[in-house]
Amino acid sequence: MTDAQLEVRPYRDTDEAAVVALWSRLFPDTRQWNQPAAYIRRKLAVQRELFLVGAIEARAVATVLAGYDGVRGWIYHLAVAAGRRRAGIGRAMMAEAEAKLRALGCPKVNLQVRTDNAEVVRFYERIGFTVERRVSFGKALS
Repeated sequence: MTDAQLEVRPYRDTDEAAVVALWSRLFPDTRQWNQPAAYIRRKLAVQRELFLVGAIEARAVATVLAGYDGVRGWIYHLAVAAGRRRAGIGRAMMAEAEAKLRALGCPKVNLQVRTDNAEVVRFYERIGFTVERRVSFGKALS
């Protein structure tokens, strides 16, 4: 893949069907708060400019969502279509998300990966992330 083939850009409303399809395949979580269309609506309401799509020939093949609360940045839903992996797309998506967070003054970025997802853990380690000794908590509010 050459850099000219991948366009990393902000999400467009016309991307919704492709993003929903991508996330449904890669994140088959049926819990209420993880429904792709609802997730998209919530992200578009907060820091829409940090919802990035990777497109090849105008077709969405990757996503990454970033957020910054003034203390730390967070990465969510880095996704690359199965047939497009190992071509530098995930790395390019993360580089753009990190650049946007850096431009906002973000000093550090966090992300979470399921413990059984060893391939993704290795990917993040290759691009400079380290496992931190933390306990991750969550609580559903709806």
